[in-house]
Amino acid sequence: MSDPGRKDFTTKAHEKLTPDSSKSTLDKTKEATTDTADRIAAGTQSDSSKSATQEGFDKTRREKDHHAHGGTSESVVDKVKNVVGLGEK
Repeated sequence: MSDPGRKDFTTKAHEKLTPDSSKSTLDKTKEATTDTADRIAAGTQSDSSKSATQEGFDKTRREKDHHAHGGTSESVVDKVKNVVGLGEK
């Protein structure tokens, strides 16, 4: 079970298992929007305040993102701050 305000694990699994070819444009847009919102929520909540399951999932996703995006240590929140000019200089 996911933490309150976070995308449910069963929803995440269903989206991963459903091929993109069988998703409508609306489904893909909704999935991308809710994924982004979940990543922002993950970045704004400290690991110590998460359930063990949520903390484990978020750590695994951070590791995957770290490898997939060239080893950047910036969180999604940090990247958004940099884009709007609120990041550290």
